[in-house]
Amino acid sequence: MYSVLDKDTIALEIVPYIPKTNRGFAPTVPLVEIVNAILYKLKTGVQWYQLPVKALFDSKVLSWQSVYYHYRKWCLCGFWKDCWVNFLHRHKSKLDLSSVDLDGSHTSAIKGGEQVEYQARKRRKTTNALYLSERQGLPLAMSEPLAGNHNDLYDIEVQFEVVTGTLKDADLSVEGLFLNADAGFDSKDFRQACAQEQINANICFNRRNGDRDRDDYFDKELYDQHYVIERTNAWMDSFRSLLNRFDTTVASWTGFNYLAFIVLALKKFKPFKKEKV
Repeated sequence: MYSVLDKDTIALEIVPYIPKTNRGFAPTVPLVEIVNAILYKLKTGVQWYQLPVKALFDSKVLSWQSVYYHYRKWCLCGFWKDCWVNFLHRHKSKLDLSSVDLDGSHTSAIKGGEQVEYQARKRRKTTNALYLSERQGLPLAMSEPLAGNHNDLYDIEVQFEVVTGTLKDADLSVEGLFLNADAGFDSKDFRQACAQEQINANICFNRRNGDRDRDDYFDKELYDQHYVIERTNAWMDSFRSLLNRFDTTVASWTGFNYLAFIVLALKKFKPFKKEKV
């Protein structure tokens, strides 16, 4: 059976941060095995009811409904984002923050749901979100998902505050960061949002805005490194549950994003051999 992370890593990096509740019944199987089943769903994109639970659990077998129940419970309490913030805080010395890259991504929403609208460029209903990555290409933060009929600059001040807020929660300083963004982010509002955070906005000039001789900062050599976030997008698309959005709730889809962040970072920081059952 394919394993996304070995169980020792799950036990060390994820399980200790799962919130304990006073209500309800305690899990009857190790939390490691439940997280392992959720990771299998994230990577393969298999429908919940088709989870190979007999192969994923060592002793007592949980139904797919029970696995989904735990995943939804942790999504609704914001656990996956909290886990990612804690992870960033613990491993911040391994990050390369010499510069960061921002980009937007439209994800096809196959079954519709919350924050889904038709996107003419994609010719389908999508959900839009902004992603921030560091110089190695590891994702750092994401904005709140928005309906796909909005462009990357929609409500940019609020969404960028969400992105930078994630870094601040992880005790990562945003002051002095060099941020690469493509011409789609060339706006006064976004530049002002960066300036308020004392971030150096290295944004490619949009020809539609004219004024090619502007005094705005732009380093072409630094901007040439912006391709890194495209590689990040490809890494994220390797998780089949993220390549297309089947989750109808924002909380579930966002949870899978943060879980993918954790997996990508762990594979970068702690190489391991795939576990076979």
